[in-house]
Amino acid sequence: MESSSEKDPMESVLSSSSFEKDRHVKFLQMMYQVLPYNYQTHEINRLTLAYFVISGLDLLASLHFIDKDAVAEWVLSFQAHPSDEAQLNNGQFYGFSGSRTSQFPPDDNGVLVHNGSHLASTYCALAILKIIGYNFSKIDSVTILTSMKNLQQPDGSFMPIHTGAERDLRFIYCAAAICSLLKNWSGMDKEKAKEYILSCQSYDGGFGLIPGSESHGGATYCAVASLQLMGFIEDDIISKNWSSCIINVPLLLDWSLQRQASDGGFQGRANKDSDTCYAFWIGAVLRILGGHKFIEQKSLRGFLLTCQSEYGGFSKFPGMLPDLYHSYYGFTAFSLLEESGLNPLCVELGISDIATSEI
Repeated sequence: MESSSEKDPMESVLSSSSFEKDRHVKFLQMMYQVLPYNYQTHEINRLTLAYFVISGLDLLASLHFIDKDAVAEWVLSFQAHPSDEAQLNNGQFYGFSGSRTSQFPPDDNGVLVHNGSHLASTYCALAILKIIGYNFSKIDSVTILTSMKNLQQPDGSFMPIHTGAERDLRFIYCAAAICSLLKNWSGMDKEKAKEYILSCQSYDGGFGLIPGSESHGGATYCAVASLQLMGFIEDDIISKNWSSCIINVPLLLDWSLQRQASDGGFQGRANKDSDTCYAFWIGAVLRILGGHKFIEQKSLRGFLLTCQSEYGGFSKFPGMLPDLYHSYYGFTAFSLLEESGLNPLCVELGISDIATSEI
């Protein structure tokens, strides 16, 4: 028999027809101070978790609750630096580590024998710094971009770390976002990256993470947002001469719209349950294409509200407890729905329009 102190997660869902901004701000404030023990297994991605918190507060127009100087100092402490210019050609990537657990001190000669710099962590670090208004002229962007070229492979794809790892569209996106944030495209061969992206578009119009793989909402976002950032496709493609576009726009639009399920939410792949985060991954693709006007917004909003928790934040599915990842993408989804009191979203960079105003 269930004890009186135990609570069914279903009861954490708010029976509300409104977006509870104040609860969400308090949820993020709590995460800013101390992460619950459940996040111990995510320690290596601490910078990513911080990105969800800081960018979430920015979208909720509540960035005044954080100490921007302290945040900047903390984020910058994760950047790896070569001991001299010659090290830039040693094959390593000198970006940002994801946490202290992946950050190692240099040896007695100042050489980083164990360099845990990661593309995703570097994107998150730069996004945070952009959000808080840090002066990017103080960032050693030359080191980041010069060494980032070491990660691009002959086929145009990127590895996330220099020691060898999986290669897929996620890391092309991170590289493109890094170059866009730093306003310098010397860190990648855009033409090679474009060809790899195009090889990932499937027969059904969506994009898989690698050539020949199943179309997926997250991979499709990475493909479309990267092409937009690199200048290969325009915003609102479907209102223009989409027949000359380098991607198959009609198939992509059809595939994306089919991801909205009967419950109003978006699924990441065919025949999967609706999931809060895909309201962003697919919704952002449709916004770039100009197809967001075809979304059933009322039913999408209704689905998202079933994932809104009484504790603040959003869960993956209705009836589950909230987590930072799905909470953040719940906030971005409501920003795309133009919820009152939220800052508008720059969909291709995943941060607020206000943060990108000086890019």
